[in-house]
Amino acid sequence: MSDTVFAGDYLSVGVGVAVNPSYLGSDDYVFTPLPVVQGSIGGVGISPRGGGLALDFIPDGDGKVDFDLGVAARLRANRSTQIEDEVVASLGKLGKAIEVGPSAGVTINKVLHGYDSLTFSADAAWDINGAHKGFVVSPSVTYFTPLSRGMVASLSLSTEYADAKFHDYYFAVSPEQSAATGGELPVFQPSGGGFTRAGATLLTGIDLDGDITNGGFALILVGGYSRVLGDAADTPFTSVRGSRDQFFGAFGVGYTF
Repeated sequence: MSDTVFAGDYLSVGVGVAVNPSYLGSDDYVFTPLPVVQGSIGGVGISPRGGGLALDFIPDGDGKVDFDLGVAARLRANRSTQIEDEVVASLGKLGKAIEVGPSAGVTINKVLHGYDSLTFSADAAWDINGAHKGFVVSPSVTYFTPLSRGMVASLSLSTEYADAKFHDYYFAVSPEQSAATGGELPVFQPSGGGFTRAGATLLTGIDLDGDITNGGFALILVGGYSRVLGDAADTPFTSVRGSRDQFFGAFGVGYTF
């Protein structure tokens, strides 16, 4: 792989548009901008996250196994913008959470052939912006492979676990809130921390000159599905006004140099 743009320092930047639920558990969909940054600079790996990114401070080698250890950060805007449901919107907007914490993982290279990989990773993050004030863990498994010289794909399976503070902030409905909606949202108290969702995401990259190894412009296509779980599914925000089934799609253009 020494003859590719990815052998040394490189950076991929992109911009696109995504369609996703108005909030976690919503059955209304909205369009949002989607910036993407990925690369490796000075031995520090940069990987995208939903609403943020992760930095890996352990340089990758040429061996069978690589280890990742660094920091991840993301902005969580759940129910802080674009609330399409009129009943949910009547309760007002929530604050934006900024979640920061360690990220770790292990990558197994050359699983089925010389250019694929299988990565197990997890981010642990705390809200430092005073929104939910809680703790979130996001584990995932990702398989990456070229489909041709000009096309690559990755399939990720992921889930999310959050603590009781997170659940209370996003899923609870107080008696006062229930009364404010005329009873359309019944009173609900989460039982504590637990898993909020589990899903799969497929990403495809198509190089516009037919050679992914030399960088340049590429199209990015993303599709995903997740199932809302536990209190995130039982809350009236989902069970009454939304759906457990959550879909996600995105299209963008990126440039690698």
